[in-house]
Amino acid sequence: MTHPEAAQPLVDIVPTSKYFVGIDSDGCAMDAMDIKHLECFTPAYIQAWDLQPVSTLARETAVFVNLGSITRGLNRWLALRQLLNLLRDRVEVAERGVTIPEYPELDAFIASEYPLSDKGLAAFAGANPSETVDRMIAWGDDVNKRIGDMVHGAGPFPGVREAMQAMQDAGVDQIVVSATPVHSLEYEWNAHDLAKFMKVIAGQEMGSKAEHVQYGAKGKYDDDKIMLIGDAPGDRDAAAKVDCAYYPILPGNEKFSWKRFKEEALGKFLDGTFAGEYQQALIDEFNSYLPGEVPWETISGVKAVPMPKVK
Repeated sequence: MTHPEAAQPLVDIVPTSKYFVGIDSDGCAMDAMDIKHLECFTPAYIQAWDLQPVSTLARETAVFVNLGSITRGLNRWLALRQLLNLLRDRVEVAERGVTIPEYPELDAFIASEYPLSDKGLAAFAGANPSETVDRMIAWGDDVNKRIGDMVHGAGPFPGVREAMQAMQDAGVDQIVVSATPVHSLEYEWNAHDLAKFMKVIAGQEMGSKAEHVQYGAKGKYDDDKIMLIGDAPGDRDAAAKVDCAYYPILPGNEKFSWKRFKEEALGKFLDGTFAGEYQQALIDEFNSYLPGEVPWETISGVKAVPMPKVK
């Protein structure tokens, strides 16, 4: 299987255990998701995409897309498109006489073969220069700068360190599986002394979360001894895509989730009783936390949240 050059550390993983667990970072292990979206992404959306006339609606929609619905944890470029599409279909936006322009270049980038990352966008821009692509780059750079300026000291949720220690004590091989840039992950995980538990810290440059598990674990560990821990439907779907176990961290109930993992789910994973009814009950509970319909009136009359296809 071909892989990005940056993913070689995953390909090079040599098992030291029968068990492998990939752990998402923001909103799952690290309490950094809310601050990034509320204080960094959302103001950058409003500034870069001329949403000042509907800033309150834009803020509400952005929080719904990125934190409070089935699209929680979506890739930033998919989330940007989702935000703009939902705003175009909001009755309150139209009532204010605001029209959200179409941005076909954004759609073209998402549909292209380029990775949905900063480097992928730079490569796309080289082949498809336009004012909108320049704006996309400027927006992404602004988000990164805001995160660099704002997000400090956002450490792990209660119970994370203890769960990782328990996995290490049980001989489980652990990696970080994230869509965040690697340099940010390495800084955060080292700053809070969690990197020591990880064989690899995998970020967006190494591929999607499903690819992280594919490169790092598939064919090296038995399928029923591979797990992904995450807090978003995309994590759930990535686990399903590579046919591995999924343990959900419940948004807003992270402390309980990590305690339950350490005291209950980890043991079931190790003794082979996690899959089946137990895992399905966890996933059903997780799904109930994230609505699939928008809570506002739409121009189209459609309230179901569209789920974008992920590469």
